[in-house]
Amino acid sequence: MKLLMIVSEDRFVLSHRKDIALAAQREGWDVTVVCKDTGRRGELEEMGLKVMELPINPTGMNPLQELRTLCFLYTLYKKNRDAVIHHVGLKNILWGGLAAKLVRVHGVVNAVSGLGAIFSRGKIGLMAKCILAVIRFSNTRKRVKVIFQNHEDRNLFLQYGIIDESQAAFIKGSGVDLNVFRYVPEQESDTLKVVFSARMVKEKGVLVLIESAEKLRKDYEGKVEFWLCGRLAVNADAVSRKELEARCDGKYIKWMDFQKDMKSILEQSHIMAFPSYYREGVPKSLIDACAIGRPIVTTNSVGCKDVVDDGVNGFLVPVKDSDALAKKLRILIEDKDLRVRMGKAAREKAEREFPIEDVIMKHLEIYHKIC
Repeated sequence: MKLLMIVSEDRFVLSHRKDIALAAQREGWDVTVVCKDTGRRGELEEMGLKVMELPINPTGMNPLQELRTLCFLYTLYKKNRDAVIHHVGLKNILWGGLAAKLVRVHGVVNAVSGLGAIFSRGKIGLMAKCILAVIRFSNTRKRVKVIFQNHEDRNLFLQYGIIDESQAAFIKGSGVDLNVFRYVPEQESDTLKVVFSARMVKEKGVLVLIESAEKLRKDYEGKVEFWLCGRLAVNADAVSRKELEARCDGKYIKWMDFQKDMKSILEQSHIMAFPSYYREGVPKSLIDACAIGRPIVTTNSVGCKDVVDDGVNGFLVPVKDSDALAKKLRILIEDKDLRVRMGKAAREKAEREFPIEDVIMKHLEIYHKIC
């Protein structure tokens, strides 16, 4: 049986989906990953996966580009009507789901890995309602499953009649390989490292973290370093290179761009800080930090709060509140014993809730049911 996995970019496949694709291939599925090549396609092909280029602008809204993506998927699905199509991410669900409905492909799995900026601003606006209307139309057919990572997204889809109960599946996050991301006690160091990992987008909370770091500078400059790990983005809410370079001094606050080896970064870290107010699924960076055994300070926001039991393996703070973030960071900076206890609790949570084996098993069960 054919499986087409539609993911916006090759690097997201590598960080979030490769284990599922490889497991399906081992089970006998004819797997093709369809994604935009950002320079890492070869890594997927070296693993033995077939890869096809996806013409997509992951964060763009140019009508001609969107039409091009839709037409490509329509043509692809027309040649693969007997396949199971797995869409990952809202834009792929939007256009891929519509193409699949029009072509009448065998079955569809839609993975809602966060609803993003359009759904992050409280009230559901006109554009968001239009997106939901198209997805509702696409889902009114047999053999469609929709995977949710958090209950808020699931409830929203049910509230707006996008799906019915029988179509919903729940898989909490993308999982982590606990044999690779092993527990590592925090390292003795002259400076304590607070790590942030995400695209440099305002709604991911990077500027909130910088504000908090500045409020702590007087007491901790030379004793603490803030490592901001993540690539520049191109959407309207992106933080520019100029602003990052102006606000990061390279010593106390460091913008380190995209880091391919986040495992090594997390092993060197002491605290993970992620003050996102983006409509997350369940952030992979937080799951990985749990597995390594690091306390987390994140927001009491959709997706983020699913990784932290407040006061147990970290702290939850209100969104856009740099004072509250600074206060919780200060507590962890000052108390090594608390960091160690929370780090061990984080590892235990990863072992209970986020093993990659569970994520793979649940995906394979869904694929088989669709068949």
